[in-house]
Amino acid sequence: MQKPNNRLANQTCIVTGANSGIGEAVATAIGRDGANVVINYVSHPEIAEEIAHKISIDNLCGDAIAIKCDVSKESEVIALFKQTINHFGTVDICVPNAGLQRDAALHEMELKDWQLVLDVNLTGQFLCAREAIREFLHRGMRPEVSRSLGKIIQMSSVHQLIPWAGHANYAASKGAINMLMQSICQEYASYKIRCNSIAPGAIQTPINKNVWGNPEALNDLNKLIPYKRIGVPEDIGSTAVWLASDESEYINGTTIFVDGGMTCYPGFTTNG
Repeated sequence: MQKPNNRLANQTCIVTGANSGIGEAVATAIGRDGANVVINYVSHPEIAEEIAHKISIDNLCGDAIAIKCDVSKESEVIALFKQTINHFGTVDICVPNAGLQRDAALHEMELKDWQLVLDVNLTGQFLCAREAIREFLHRGMRPEVSRSLGKIIQMSSVHQLIPWAGHANYAASKGAINMLMQSICQEYASYKIRCNSIAPGAIQTPINKNVWGNPEALNDLNKLIPYKRIGVPEDIGSTAVWLASDESEYINGTTIFVDGGMTCYPGFTTNG
């Protein structure tokens, strides 16, 4: 475990989809740096509560609680923020991480699967960003804790840039997140609100265990990664902490790709 340095002391962060994988790593890393953390979940409350308990024990400054919310539902997102503010007083950092896949060839994809992925991956990020901005503007600057009015760190993917056959709904949602993030920056940077994205590459999470748990499949995957290793959730967590801190205060409206070089198209290493 990394030593905490409390860059986020006296701040509160909501992380959606935080009871597994990347969300859990982000919540843990942000808590380790001193922030209060809200562990959002839609299922398995016992896991979310366990993560919140662990963060509270390890965290030298803040606390952690678990709150259930389906981010595709407006009323539930509003309630998520209201409950957080009632408990911690405000929100300083929002990491809309919740996302899912429903994969199919485009000619076989059902409308319900297209709509579900867009509702969670894109509309969920819009709703969380909107509620965060409303709270930032209502609360005002807190210069004793941050030089920014508020921080939004959206979770994208290398597939905001790289097309992905068989996953058109997922890739479309991630491409749209990039434009949403840049539009938020353009509209609210003058208020000292920062909005950036993290775009993970191949990350070792439960959703893709069938790949990294199979040596042959993992070897094939590593051919797409110049750095020749699959990422781990902690790679994303450490990036999120830095983006949330004042160390990155002048970074706004950009995507940080955490992918081992996957977006450098390694297939062209020998002239394609």
